[in-house]
Amino acid sequence: MRIDGRKADELRPFTFERGFAKFAEGSCFLKIGDTHMLVTATVEERVPPFLKGQGKGWVTAEYSMLPRSGRQRNQRELLKPNGRSMEIQRLIGRAMRSVVDLQALGERTITLDCDAIQADGGTRTAAITAGYVALHDALSHLVRNRSLRSLPLTEPIAAISVGIHRGNEILDLNYDEDSSAETDMNVVMTESGKFVEIQGTAEEKPFSAETLGKMLRIAKGGIDTLIKAQHSALQGQIEKR
Repeated sequence: MRIDGRKADELRPFTFERGFAKFAEGSCFLKIGDTHMLVTATVEERVPPFLKGQGKGWVTAEYSMLPRSGRQRNQRELLKPNGRSMEIQRLIGRAMRSVVDLQALGERTITLDCDAIQADGGTRTAAITAGYVALHDALSHLVRNRSLRSLPLTEPIAAISVGIHRGNEILDLNYDEDSSAETDMNVVMTESGKFVEIQGTAEEKPFSAETLGKMLRIAKGGIDTLIKAQHSALQGQIEKR
């Protein structure tokens, strides 16, 4: 039995709330256990200098944790993100670009602002999972405004943590589990079962290929559940193809 009573392959309770931020083209507030993540999507009719004149767009992300989102107060990142935040926002950007047809997007940029309101483990995976919903709504906004003919999305994407805790492979680690895990891994996967990124580290002792396979299997089960929930959250969204 886990710290919070869940089964090894069980997600924490979660809810998606679309349209949380009134003025953003897309937004999603995801609560998964005691981790609460707000993602807003902003559309700008310009691209970074390295893409000018190429006829394609860009999707990028910024990530931060509010000062008392965690168990201790962290400093606000006023001038530039710290190394951890930089690594996470690059991960989010890579994940989102992997499911967007940037040529079809045209010369515009979508920025996903990912802010952890409360952090109890898995903030980067929550940002990706909520980010897809916010991105979908921002692109749908462009379709409704006839700036795009159809959604330039190839398929849904989500992410979840998995690891080894007390010798057992477990899904969706909370902070207490994550801080004492023998292995910690983040898995980003598309609806069709393709891996976008796998970040895994053995904290105490190496793990076998068999154990890796077990972790990836339970990660896929969790991601499948989250993607179904994304579909439910987006149900009724008007799509013009």
